[in-house]
Amino acid sequence: MSSKRILLHACCGPCSITTIDILHDQGFEICAFFYNPNIHPLQEYVRRRDGFLEVAEKMNVKVIGSLAEYDSKRWFRSIAYREENRCFHCYADRLERTLSLAKRGGFDFFTSTLLYSKFQQHKRIAELGKDMAGDGRCAFYYYDFREGWKDGIERSKKMGIYRQQYCGCLFSENERFTKEL
Repeated sequence: MSSKRILLHACCGPCSITTIDILHDQGFEICAFFYNPNIHPLQEYVRRRDGFLEVAEKMNVKVIGSLAEYDSKRWFRSIAYREENRCFHCYADRLERTLSLAKRGGFDFFTSTLLYSKFQQHKRIAELGKDMAGDGRCAFYYYDFREGWKDGIERSKKMGIYRQQYCGCLFSENERFTKEL
């Protein structure tokens, strides 16, 4: 019996650790895809990308897609005048890109490490994924990866993986750090 193939959208290294473990335990053959044009500035994007690549290498997970795909201008245009609802558009962009690649690659399922973080809009991400997978060619795999949240944090620290202090976009950075002014 062949294993089920899943394309995992990865937002960063720390969120990938527990997610990968759970998917492995459930018998999935995992390929990971790092696509996050929302991350700002570029240096932050590079730190998160490199942290993710370190996790993927240590956990023996194949990475597909372009790691140089960073189009912040397009991302800013897509959320212009939608700043209050930017998370929805950001989630949709990343899940749509993941689903498109999963269909082209013949994957059985797609999912995202965004379902791991207690700071993300979990229900909204799950609903988006399920809605996008409506044609049945590639199913959205829903799992509440938050159950391993604390363990993932500790493991990322032990592995020395870069741990970010905000979600990724300029707006979330401002929300996080303006409190310190």
